[in-house]
Amino acid sequence: MSAKIKVGVLGATGMVGQRYIKLLENHPWFEVTYVAASPRSAGKAYKDAVKNRWLIGENIPAGVADLTVEDANDEKKALGKCQFVFSALEMGKEEIKALEAAYAAEGIPVVSNASANRWTEDVPMLVPEINYSHLDVIAEQKKHHGWDKGFIAVKPNCSLQTYMMPIHALIQAGYPVKRMVVTTLQATSGAGYPGVPSFDMIDNIVPFIGGEEEKTEKECLKILGKVQDGKIVNAEYPVVSSTCTRVPVIDGHTACVSLEFADKKPSLEEIEKIWTSYKSVPQELNLPSAPEHPIVVRHEENRPQPRRDRETEKGMACVIGRLRPCNVFDIKFVSLSHNTKRGAALGGILNAELLKAKGFFDNL
Repeated sequence: MSAKIKVGVLGATGMVGQRYIKLLENHPWFEVTYVAASPRSAGKAYKDAVKNRWLIGENIPAGVADLTVEDANDEKKALGKCQFVFSALEMGKEEIKALEAAYAAEGIPVVSNASANRWTEDVPMLVPEINYSHLDVIAEQKKHHGWDKGFIAVKPNCSLQTYMMPIHALIQAGYPVKRMVVTTLQATSGAGYPGVPSFDMIDNIVPFIGGEEEKTEKECLKILGKVQDGKIVNAEYPVVSSTCTRVPVIDGHTACVSLEFADKKPSLEEIEKIWTSYKSVPQELNLPSAPEHPIVVRHEENRPQPRRDRETEKGMACVIGRLRPCNVFDIKFVSLSHNTKRGAALGGILNAELLKAKGFFDNL
C-alpha cells in the first residue's frame, strides 16, 4: 500500500477543525501532519491549544496532540509539511477568500468547508454524488490564476445536504422539479462554538438564521448547474422558497420539503424506488467515507428523528420519512442529515477522496 497523503487542517482548533482531526484519525488515505489556527494559538502544542475546549467528546488523536500549531495566516509555513489542506477557517469572507487563494498559489490544494468561495464561478461546490462533473472546471481555475498544482474546491452549506440528494435523484430519473418550499429545523452545532446562548435556545425555537435562507435558495442552483466556457452556470430550476429555523437539537438538520414537478409526476411508490436505488460515483469508486446507501427511506410515521437517525450510514446518509401527497404542490416529505458529518467535515473528506480518486493529487 502506498504511503498516506499528508494533509493539513486550517482552523484546526475550532469546532469543525476538531471534527476534521477526529474523523481523519486512522483514515486509509490521509494523515494529518500539519495544523494551523489563529495567531493566539500559534506556537502551542495542539493539545494545549484546545485544552478545556476540545468538543468532540473523545480523546485527541495521538498523532496530532503534540503537533505544533502554526499561524494559518502564513501559508508558507505549510510548505513541505502537507500536500493539501482542509479549510475550516473562521474569519471574514474576504479574508478567507484571499487566504485560500494564497495557499493554492503556493501549490497547496484547498478543500474548503468555508463559504467564501462558494460563489466563485470557477470553484466547484461539491456534493460528490450530484455534481462530480464540476471537477472539470478546476483546470480552467488553475489556468485563470496561473496556479500549477494548487486549486480550491468547496462544499455547500450544511442544510442543503439534508435534501439535495433526493431532489437530484428525482431529476436524474426524469422528473424535473419546478418549485420547492422547504422549512429547515437546524441543530445548534451548526452555529459553531459557543453558538447560540442557552437562554435563547432552551424551551425555544429561533425562526431566523442570518444568511441561511439566501444560501438555501441559491446554492442548490449552482450544485445542479453545468460547466460551460470554463465556469459553472447555475440551473434555472427549481425555484426555492425557504424558512430556516434553529431548534434545540445538538446535531442533525431536519427539513420539511414540498415539491412541484415541472411536468409528469411520479407515483409515491416510484419515488421511493428511485430514492432507495440511488447510487453515484462515490459508491462506484467505493470511496472510504461514501455511504453504501446515500438515501435511506423510513416508513414509521414519526421518523426521521435527529437522535435516532442522524448516525445512519455513519452520519453520511440522507434519511427520509413521511413521503405523502401535498395538497398545494405534488409531494411532501421530511428529511434529515448529520450537519457536522455529511454537512461539514466528513462531507469535506468525501470531497477530498473524490479528488484523489480522480487524480487531482497525483503530482503533489
